[in-house]
Amino acid sequence: MTRQIIEPSRTIDVIHETEVLVIGSGPGGLAAALASARAGAKTTLVERYGCFGGNITQVGVEGFAWYRHPATIDSEGIGREFEDRAKAMGAALPEPQSISHALDAEAFKYVADCLVVEAGVVPMLHRLFVAPIMEGDRIRGVIVESKAGREAIVAKLVVDASGDADVADRAGAPTFKHPKAEMMSASVMFSMCGVNKARFIEAVKADPQTYADWAKDGEWSVSTSGKEDALFSPFLRRPFEQAHKAGILPDNLKTIAGTWGTVSDQGDLTYLNMVHMSLDGTDPDDLTRGEIEGRRQAMLAVEALKNFMPGCEQAKLRNFGMTLGIRDTRKIDAACNLTEADVRGEGRFADSIGIFPEFIDGYGMLIIPTTGRYFQVPYRALLPKGVRGLIVAGRTIGGDKISHAAVRNMMCCAVSGQGAGVAAAIGARIGKDFDEVDIGAIQAELRRQGVRID
Repeated sequence: MTRQIIEPSRTIDVIHETEVLVIGSGPGGLAAALASARAGAKTTLVERYGCFGGNITQVGVEGFAWYRHPATIDSEGIGREFEDRAKAMGAALPEPQSISHALDAEAFKYVADCLVVEAGVVPMLHRLFVAPIMEGDRIRGVIVESKAGREAIVAKLVVDASGDADVADRAGAPTFKHPKAEMMSASVMFSMCGVNKARFIEAVKADPQTYADWAKDGEWSVSTSGKEDALFSPFLRRPFEQAHKAGILPDNLKTIAGTWGTVSDQGDLTYLNMVHMSLDGTDPDDLTRGEIEGRRQAMLAVEALKNFMPGCEQAKLRNFGMTLGIRDTRKIDAACNLTEADVRGEGRFADSIGIFPEFIDGYGMLIIPTTGRYFQVPYRALLPKGVRGLIVAGRTIGGDKISHAAVRNMMCCAVSGQGAGVAAAIGARIGKDFDEVDIGAIQAELRRQGVRID
């Protein structure tokens, strides 16, 4: 039996009141806050770390639209704005496998700051969500913890963009997780410096890899639709095979392999997605083990690249991501749960809040959008059951495994985030709950903000 203590009751100061409160500032939360503020609502954005951007800035996932090809019909709206603004501010480089730009994870911290300040969003960094403030089944705000202690923030409506459905789960909404063995792996992202770009690119061209190579001679099982197999991928496995033979990598560690993002003229090799581990991102003990073991494996990967990847001989570690890259934890049971048939069959919905191309990456499936196919994201997939005053944005919206492998991608998180933010702003203005707001009004404002709905 677990030993327990009784926490004394306490009085907590309400330090802030707002119309729309967004918890979490990843692509979904950042888009939600910007959309809400631009729709005229007093909007507050709470983030537990010291920068906005979530997986972009805190993990170092720079390939925001690496799936985009000439025939891709992509999302429009704030997600595209992230990429365009980063390009304009010198915070992006051409991405090697697509017609997109990879975001500079460090520089995007400043880009995100500018977007937040320009929109008039109230920024609240360094505050961790710990509990919802409930009146029956309605959320009225949240309790946060910071260096200032416990604080209360109250709001008319709340957007859960925590990435793990933390607010929805603790407020009593039904959520679910797949068993850990079935979850998508977590990653430790890292970058290197001191790379000879010319030698590195020459070696890549001499041994070009494709998406079909992801599933060869490794411990991954990846299936495609076939049309992806011959497309170039910035994938590296051979240096790690050689490192195994040389004894640099232990025999029991065959999962190190993966992709690189960009290599700059200055010799920075970024967005190295080489380390993959099975863990539950809602378990702090798992996260602790993952951080420590992941950094160990990343240093082994660096050593392998230095020894067996041309151009990396004099290179060294530049940085780790601030935290682990988590792909898969809780999802809500929504008013409408997306299915594999929806994301693979060009699902169409009357309550569409945006579109996303037929890009699926996860649970052993990879489909690249090269043919112009896309699906619509339904508003009802953002509505959790059992809790009023709350909407969910990002990778935790309702759906099955394969739909999650689509909507978890950062551009699609921005689609759901922008929809959630607009709905929150309208609902706060007219005093209606999320399931009472007219979808026509939401769609009209989204179109005004540059979103493609159909």
